[in-house]
Amino acid sequence: MEASTDPPMRLLLLALIASSSSSTSSSSSSSSTSPAPTQNFYGDSVSFMPLQSRRDNTYQVTFHRRQNGLCTQQTHWGEKGGWCQSERRTTATVSTNHTSFSMRESGCCWTSNVDGRTNWTSHVELDLGSRSDSQALNGCPVSTTVSSLRVPQNCFSRIQLLAHDPDGDHVRCRFASNASAPANFTMDETRCELRASGPVAVGDHVFELFLEDFPHKNLTLRYAGGASLWREASDVNAAPLCKVMLQFSMKILPPIASCEAGHRLPVFLSQTPAHADVLFATIGHMFQLSARARAHHTSIYDFQVSGPQNMNKVFKDDPNGEAEVTLSWTPELRDLYRCVPVCFTAETNETQSDMRCVVVIVTKAAVTQGNASVTCSPNKMMVALEKASMLGIDVNYLKLRDSSCSLTANATHILAVMSFSTCGTKLEDKGDFLIFNNEINSYVLPTEVIIRRKKVTIAFNCQFPKTISISSYFNLQNSEYIFTESSFGSFSYTFEIFTNSNFTSKVAASAFPVQVQLLEMIYMGIQAESDLPNVSLFVESCKATPDDNPDNTLSYDLMKNGCQMDDTIIIHKSNETSFNFEVQAFQFTENYDQVYITCSVMLCEAGSPFSRCAQGCLNDPSPRRRKRLAGRETVGHFVTQGPFQFVRQAVPNRAQTKKSDPPAAGNPPPLHPDIKSSKAVLGIKEALNTNISTVVFASTFCVSVVLMAVLIGYPMGKRKAEDRKSLLVSQWEN
Repeated sequence: MEASTDPPMRLLLLALIASSSSSTSSSSSSSSTSPAPTQNFYGDSVSFMPLQSRRDNTYQVTFHRRQNGLCTQQTHWGEKGGWCQSERRTTATVSTNHTSFSMRESGCCWTSNVDGRTNWTSHVELDLGSRSDSQALNGCPVSTTVSSLRVPQNCFSRIQLLAHDPDGDHVRCRFASNASAPANFTMDETRCELRASGPVAVGDHVFELFLEDFPHKNLTLRYAGGASLWREASDVNAAPLCKVMLQFSMKILPPIASCEAGHRLPVFLSQTPAHADVLFATIGHMFQLSARARAHHTSIYDFQVSGPQNMNKVFKDDPNGEAEVTLSWTPELRDLYRCVPVCFTAETNETQSDMRCVVVIVTKAAVTQGNASVTCSPNKMMVALEKASMLGIDVNYLKLRDSSCSLTANATHILAVMSFSTCGTKLEDKGDFLIFNNEINSYVLPTEVIIRRKKVTIAFNCQFPKTISISSYFNLQNSEYIFTESSFGSFSYTFEIFTNSNFTSKVAASAFPVQVQLLEMIYMGIQAESDLPNVSLFVESCKATPDDNPDNTLSYDLMKNGCQMDDTIIIHKSNETSFNFEVQAFQFTENYDQVYITCSVMLCEAGSPFSRCAQGCLNDPSPRRRKRLAGRETVGHFVTQGPFQFVRQAVPNRAQTKKSDPPAAGNPPPLHPDIKSSKAVLGIKEALNTNISTVVFASTFCVSVVLMAVLIGYPMGKRKAEDRKSLLVSQWEN
């Protein structure tokens, strides 16, 4: 059944079902700033919002379609030469009896191109199953391009396409089966890179690609009718969970004198977000993105942008060949949980920069009273409360849910910053989305009899769509811990695992849980960042537990009271705000195969002779029983990293073991005498115990054999002596 949309857009919405003939209906809305109909087709892209389940047994499917064309009037993202890009929002209602949703559109004509392509087709297929990994409905990959891609013939090598999947699936890009690739163009399907395999012809080339997503792990898809489908990640013949078409054109320009980046080809500067970065915007709050580029031997006259409807652009340039663009956009309520692709290029008369794309995810923030703003980021939230809206509040008597986290203030606002794993922040699972909430509370000192300040409780939260890629931001491997204290402002700790003793290469998030072998060295580092310039990081203690609960009674001290407790620790302290160390891998007894490391850390004012940082190692902890130096040091905070998962080495077959190859001997580290009730044992200790047991067993066996020989031999010798004596007596008598 055809959906009712504004011309010239005609979408065929097909609900593919197992055993149903229900029809689908849809409605479409278009902005009043829509451009005039395009004369030629230059490509398009489709991005889906998270599907919504309705009470009337239907799904609400909402998508945004961007179409590139040569416009008669420049309105939305108009560029020099008449290029423009329009965006339309369409909502379809699909019966829950359906297991998939399909959309198809075709038309004529592609812009005149080298390959003679005329007809074009847009096609999307989406599985409507609920995923067992996220408990949310399946989604589609997100991508787009700017309306006009231009590359000099002698400078083209590759174009990196945006391929973001909200579910965290692996995305593969391929040419559509009915649209062969232009000559000497190839596609790296895994990296989604368009490459040149030889000289490419000057002129316009058109591309029709499919972005398809496949799960990283095995999962089950459950459908509203009760059916389910098991998907194995290793099944190379399985259909994609979603496939969405991306179409674009690219003009190969005549060669230029130099392809050096920053010479005539614009190059982005460090202030520009990296390609495929994930950024966050909040409903009702202005989101801004800045990009800066440079081309020394030419002028950048503009930035070409592909973004959401109503995004504003401000362009600035300078005589040094540098230019900057600032993009501003305020999401509306209907944009909640939307994944918005944004792409941009820096433009010169001769060419353009590489295309760079990011994804902006729209979240929701809330506060229950007062005039406040809440900013939601991938791993933290910040609340700013206007003082004028909360008269009678004293910032010195405010705290977050965790009393160790206080707040700070400036002339106009009360501020607090925290990560989602600190300051008492709680996680609520609301089905299709996750809520991280905390609250600002006033408190009364135990010595106070009366007060003349208001009592307040101000709750605030951040909401995120419930998808794999979003929820992964809150795993321990991305452990950034953010706190606010009145005397120190906002400060944070990161706790990382490194691959070697250089402490430069971090263990990738995909490698968690980190697999290690006993006796292997583990490299870890803690880094502090603070608003204050002169601070020192102090690591007071580090201990291991078999789970992520630092209060577990089963623990093993690596450091305690600032003192090294484990003899295998090697500390590499490079500067005042970093603490790198390595330790030999160990495991707990009683069949625990995982270990988490938790450290207690604090910041001190650099150079303060009476701070806890200056005291260092305290073999006698009694001096620590002192009043904390307010303003000179923070309270102690816990940071956790892990898990480390132990890989058991294969036991060699005894029949295949050569006697000439004895096991290598090690030098086991001694155990610290202060370890009392800890059940943790170093791996080398296990080897030592094994060797001692073997020696004792062998010695006992040898002693047993000797005793047995003595016990048996002695009576036999005595018997022979008696027989000999008897024989002599008998002969004498005869």
